[in-house]
Amino acid sequence: MKGKLYLLPSPLGDGPVEDVLPRSVLEAITRIQHYIVEEERTVRRFLSKAGLRGHIEELSFYPLNEHTTPETIESYLKLFDDGWDVGLISEAGLPAVADPGAALVALCHTHGIEVRPFVGPSSLMLALMGSGLNGQCFAFKGYLPAKNDARKQALRALEKRSKAADETQIFIETPYRNDAMLADLLTSCADSTRLCLAINLTCPDQCILTHSIKEWKNKKITLGKRPCVFLMLA
Repeated sequence: MKGKLYLLPSPLGDGPVEDVLPRSVLEAITRIQHYIVEEERTVRRFLSKAGLRGHIEELSFYPLNEHTTPETIESYLKLFDDGWDVGLISEAGLPAVADPGAALVALCHTHGIEVRPFVGPSSLMLALMGSGLNGQCFAFKGYLPAKNDARKQALRALEKRSKAADETQIFIETPYRNDAMLADLLTSCADSTRLCLAINLTCPDQCILTHSIKEWKNKKITLGKRPCVFLMLA
């Protein structure tokens, strides 16, 4: 009998794992020995806090990140063929959403391997819930271009689409470019466009603020390297 792929959420911050993860997740990790992970060090720390302290060395970890080749990902199928259940854990909170783990999920479907997603914190949905923007029509755009001119052009295109479809645009940025993204939003978008910044979600210092671009121009805020989700509605 083939094993199953368990999509296991992980915390978005460093607080107590039981504050953000349901019991079903914490119970599942006690039964799984093989983990496919984006960053092994982070997962080891998470599993230790989740109740496996002292047992981490008994587990097996296999990398799946932006550098992992399709051939390597396909080689992981042998784990399932041997009857092992496998846990997929991402740096993104939820596996396979804005995450390279989606390639393994697709492969499992192709090869008849059962996929079981678990409930956990989604920074994108938490941000949308708390934004006050349109939750009936929205689009996640992932990362925008890193170069300044291309990023401004992308922002103007998203604003145009948002206005035409009354569609909330959701996007993220590498934390060290957060403040550059905010600066470009303030110079590229119309004063009437609403912008939400959802910062450090699920953490004790989380902050969700929605204002018009005009209002944001009159405020002083430094995002720094805090994880942030950006939401725009024109």
